Amino acid sequence: MLITAARIHNGHGWLPEGTVIEVADDGTIVALHGSDKLAAATFYDGILCPGFVNVHCHLELSHMKGAIPEHTSLIPFLQQVMMHRNNFSDEQKLFARHKAFNELLDNGVVAVGDIANGNDTLDLRELDRMHIHTFVECIGFTDQQVKERFSFSEKVYHAFAGQEPGEKMARQSIVPHAPYSVSQPMFGCINAFDNKALMAIHNEESTEEIKFYIDKTGAVNDLLNGFNIDSSFFKPSGKSSLQTYTEWFSPSHPFIFVHNTYTSREDVCFAQSRFSSVHWCLCPNANMYIENRLPDIDMLLKEAKNICIGTDSLASNHQLSIIAELHTIREQYPAIDWEILLKWATLNGAMALQMDDELGSITPGKRPGIIQIRELETMGQSSVNLVV
Repeated sequence: MLITAARIHNGHGWLPEGTVIEVADDGTIVALHGSDKLAAATFYDGILCPGFVNVHCHLELSHMKGAIPEHTSLIPFLQQVMMHRNNFSDEQKLFARHKAFNELLDNGVVAVGDIANGNDTLDLRELDRMHIHTFVECIGFTDQQVKERFSFSEKVYHAFAGQEPGEKMARQSIVPHAPYSVSQPMFGCINAFDNKALMAIHNEESTEEIKFYIDKTGAVNDLLNGFNIDSSFFKPSGKSSLQTYTEWFSPSHPFIFVHNTYTSREDVCFAQSRFSSVHWCLCPNANMYIENRLPDIDMLLKEAKNICIGTDSLASNHQLSIIAELHTIREQYPAIDWEILLKWATLNGAMALQMDDELGSITPGKRPGIIQIRELETMGQSSVNLVV
């Protein structure tokens, strides 16, 4: 099959006008041709590019769409998630997460980094319709019963690891939820479980997290007290959360830092000097939903080696659409070219999930999925269609 469009983005950047993509029946990229093949190619309106990679998503929270109001700030948001996440039947949860999974597919997502606190999303991986890295999220901000709490995450991990392999990539790792919800001993268990595992963490999503690590002040105390968690053992480091907890990890870990709403230049440089593989995942619509602000993307453009895109959950977003996330960035940072944004959403995402050997770029030998984007410049009218 030969296909072409007015513009083609190959994951790295724009290809020359008149480029034709040759694709095998199974979706493998066979070759890229010049304009001499145009007459034989099927033409698509708009743009062709590799399938999107959603690096950070919580499909297990899909039933909470609309349950929490916008602009609460992070700590009240988390309190409401914990209060209301179980106020739904199993049938409601099942319906919502399958609907959300189909929404991802309909919006051109071919791979997802999915957060799991339990086994709910095992059924989605069994569908074998999307590449999935399951981040088994470990929570436990106490220095007591650490091994017992970690053993639960191990059981969840082994449930996912024990699934029969399918055509799509299905991987998993145990990761920390956030600096304010995981104790230093629990960080140690996570690190020791597999010191080369892909890590992902909710990072500096609120100023309260940073204040807590610097001098143990702020609303994180309210969050912990509200759940009757004794934090008397915690000693503030006098440094940012990132500069504290990253020292509890082996440098051999590849790391995905998620949200980064209040991350500083110093923190970016610190993390990139410690780990050889670092990706900074932006979830702009969730940032706006919760904190009503975006990270310092101008700074990240200058300092961050690799930026990628996620959607977070339907508890903190109106949709699971990567193109909508890119539009939100573009609205606030109009100088960022679409060539860069599409790279974040494709190749960089595949690299973050360690799936770039097959996904993320229109390269002979890969099977990245190819999507068509219409009306790219028009917010609310950009439609995405899976071509291959």
